[in-house]
Amino acid sequence: MEGVAKPSTSAGSTGVTGGGSGGAGRAASAAASVEDRFADLCKSKLGLDESTTRQAMQLFKETKNILKSSVSSLAGGSPEEMERFWSACVLYCVSRLSKAGKSKEDGVVSLCQILRASKLNIVDFFKEMPQFCIKVAHVLTGLYGSDWEKRLELKELQANIVHLSLLSRYYKRAYQELFLPNDAKSSDSSSESNQEASDYYRFGWLLFLVLRIQTLGRFKDLVTSTNGLVSVLAVLIIHIPVRLRNFNIKDSSYFGKKSDRGVNLIASLCEKYHTSEDELSKALEKTNSLIVDILKKKPRSAPSECGQDNLSFIDPEGLTVFKDLLDGNSLKSNLLILEKEYENAINTKGELDERMFANDEDSLLGSGSLSGGAINLPGTKRKYDVMASPAKSITSPTPMSPPRFCLSPKGNSFCNSKMAPITPVSTAMTTAKWLRSTISPLPSRPSGELLRFFSACDKDPTDDITHRAGIILGAIFTSSPFGERICTNTRSANRMDAIWTEQRKMEALKLYYRVLESMCRAESQILSGNNLTSLLSNERFHRCMIACSAELVLATHKTVTMMFPAVLEKTGITAFDLSKVIEGFVRHEDTLPRELKRHLNSLEERLLESMAWEKGSSMYNSLIVAMPTLSAEINRLGLLAEPMPSLDAIAAHHNISLGGLPPLPFQKQERSPDKDEIRSPKRACTERRNVLVDSNSFRSPVKDIIKSKLPPPLQSAFASPTRPNPAAGGETCAETGIGVFFSKIAKLAAIRIRSLCERLQLSQQVLERVYSLVQQILSQQTSLFFNRHIDQIILCSIYGVAKISQLELSFKEIIFGYRKQPQCKPQVFRSVYVNWPLRSHNGKTGEDHVDIITFYNEVFIPAVKPLLVEVGPGASPNKNEEEKGSTNGSFPESPRLSRFPNLPDMSPKKVSATHNVYVSPLRSSKMDTLLSPSSKSYYACVGESTYAFQSPSKDLKAINNRLNSGKKVNGRLNFDVVSDLVVASSLSGDQNAKPATMEVVPVKTPVKCEPSDS
Repeated sequence: MEGVAKPSTSAGSTGVTGGGSGGAGRAASAAASVEDRFADLCKSKLGLDESTTRQAMQLFKETKNILKSSVSSLAGGSPEEMERFWSACVLYCVSRLSKAGKSKEDGVVSLCQILRASKLNIVDFFKEMPQFCIKVAHVLTGLYGSDWEKRLELKELQANIVHLSLLSRYYKRAYQELFLPNDAKSSDSSSESNQEASDYYRFGWLLFLVLRIQTLGRFKDLVTSTNGLVSVLAVLIIHIPVRLRNFNIKDSSYFGKKSDRGVNLIASLCEKYHTSEDELSKALEKTNSLIVDILKKKPRSAPSECGQDNLSFIDPEGLTVFKDLLDGNSLKSNLLILEKEYENAINTKGELDERMFANDEDSLLGSGSLSGGAINLPGTKRKYDVMASPAKSITSPTPMSPPRFCLSPKGNSFCNSKMAPITPVSTAMTTAKWLRSTISPLPSRPSGELLRFFSACDKDPTDDITHRAGIILGAIFTSSPFGERICTNTRSANRMDAIWTEQRKMEALKLYYRVLESMCRAESQILSGNNLTSLLSNERFHRCMIACSAELVLATHKTVTMMFPAVLEKTGITAFDLSKVIEGFVRHEDTLPRELKRHLNSLEERLLESMAWEKGSSMYNSLIVAMPTLSAEINRLGLLAEPMPSLDAIAAHHNISLGGLPPLPFQKQERSPDKDEIRSPKRACTERRNVLVDSNSFRSPVKDIIKSKLPPPLQSAFASPTRPNPAAGGETCAETGIGVFFSKIAKLAAIRIRSLCERLQLSQQVLERVYSLVQQILSQQTSLFFNRHIDQIILCSIYGVAKISQLELSFKEIIFGYRKQPQCKPQVFRSVYVNWPLRSHNGKTGEDHVDIITFYNEVFIPAVKPLLVEVGPGASPNKNEEEKGSTNGSFPESPRLSRFPNLPDMSPKKVSATHNVYVSPLRSSKMDTLLSPSSKSYYACVGESTYAFQSPSKDLKAINNRLNSGKKVNGRLNFDVVSDLVVASSLSGDQNAKPATMEVVPVKTPVKCEPSDS
């Protein structure tokens, strides 16, 4: 077993741990030169003042020892790269944490200046900055206070960059659909013509940036920004010369909204970009006002002056045409004015020069992507969950080359806009359309049916419910200084903030009442009665409902300032509390868009993988009741959650005035919530069966009883942990809840184990051993999960099982495979939490963060070694462990280990260990059409379309030859798959037809190429 306790030398040199033996000595001898180079960077290259330089040098010196031990942990291991990254991270922290209202005239530098001086790009910087923050957190706390992370605003800045990247690509795609890259009819030289077209493009982007700064305050959300961008497109359409249009407005099927006076441009753009006519009209008014105020252009009033060529066949209602806006010299002077206006704004307090997003060749953009799911963006696949650099995504050789994705046979790309690819921006706009059309029209007070449920309670909770909603929503949607530092029109920005927050408050309030009504209806059916006093009087339940409603509204608009878990901090609940209503929202809101369901699923994954195990999680308040033997360790680490703050405390903290809270008719003085709900540190924890997992992984004495009845009432999920669960045969609510929660953890672990083991090409036997080990750790060594990420346990389990199974698998190979997983974050294997005991043999005590191999050797193996023997060769994964003693002890009827669970097919699924080939199943709606009762014996091959339903084997042969050719496939294989409708029609139209020569289950099979790991 000694081979199990310590990884091989090759694993130790994977780049997960520290450098070689001579690295530390060389780093120590070069310490002075490192400090000299950093001082030169501060003074010579950045020109920092004396005070800022002194603070930067102090932080650099105090983190110097951490820098020495971080070889191979940052920037791929190169000492020079590591030093540049470290210097940039130090300077950014000092710049952000010490300026406190300073401007650049006071010696503060922007992130762009730091990156250019350090020769780094944005993508690489944001990949390494989180790791830097973890390593130096204690130093930053000592220098700048415990709130340094909030003031650093790293997540907000990163989200802003992601949005700008998406918007710049969105703008470029739209511009190329609308306008030609050059004037073919112009008598000028080609270079001058291209320059003019490029100036139009640059004018549009600059106008958008100035509009964004001038009129949008704190809440620069993606949806509002897109409305502004579409308004800029409207301005360009009616001002750019007609000869440069890439469409014929009279013949284009795209401009379908028409009136007696011509095309309704605003309505047509709204139809194309899923915007609201009201919102777009307001955005266009702001754009026109900006043109008048900054560019000093006067609107044309008389019809004869209104540019007949540009407005031909266009209804001028709601449009404003400006004289000489984009004509000749006026265009150049307008560009200079906009450039100066923007520079004044960013030179005062800005962090980024956002003009670079319109320049593909800017070195700051980088060529990689920000991955790891830190920011959730809407999209059709996981590839949209990351930020791709515009330099990588937009590869046109000329400033405005026509797009490749949407060309029609006539060369008119705009008329084929319905075939344009789905993007994160278009998906966000579609989701916002649901909120606008489904939720906004609802009343802002409880409906008649909901009021009947309230009145059926022992005491009518209407006033308390509406009062609470006002307090909590007022705390969530409140003002903050972020974003105002680059707003030159503070009064306008504050007014926009007030309007935006009020609109979002009302949307969240209406969604809350809508879903609450559906939940009450379902609960009354389960309980066979309308008296829901226990549920409707529960403070925590309502806060969770309001928080979930607000989170969905914020997720719809993609604001950069209120990303999850901000709603938890504002409402005083934990992620574990929120999980209890996630399923309810999905189940009881039938119209919830697909992207919001994905968002809720991603939140639940974050909860299960790490957030529920963090210090202060209410899960520990239930775990200490369900598994009393863990109480000593939980108390030693100080993991218990604090009591939930009262509404009075929240209102006072956020300075909420009751007079301004909706809905006014129900407002009263606040009553103190139930004392047990506020003061008891033991939070409710009973979980309902969730769509993510079921409870098949664990066996409890009441499992069959619960499954044989209706779903447990939701109100039992928010009961006290020590309260007996009437539906669970004597179990406490804590025991039932923790059992269900652990089953979710086991199911999530199974999904990730299977995915990683398939990538590592491990056998089914090894996969089952790894899963059994993780299950045993969860039930018998639960404390290994405390303050850690589930993937850390999985990685160590895979390596341990590989060693005990005598497989040649190093930690380097496991980490290499894990880096390709969609949920991978470098912090998972670079920084693992440990709390060294007082008698630690390595001389360290207290909290620390170490690499994954140190954790494996020092913590994991000593605790798991007996369990690892049990799952080794010769041991059955089904062996009943209930008779064995447990180090941590388990709750009554400790679960019996089962074989690897049956998991639903993931889509897309990798179907080859040696090729990057993925398949997705045909949607059930189309499957039903193809396999109707009269045609269930007919099958269609994916290659039949090539030869018009003849000899599909030829197509299969061509597919196999391509896959086996050994050539690297750099993109999607372009198979002309037959339309499902055509196949269905042929099957139903000819009942006597013979089936295809090869019977293949009908699947829609997009084949994808996995990106290389870089």
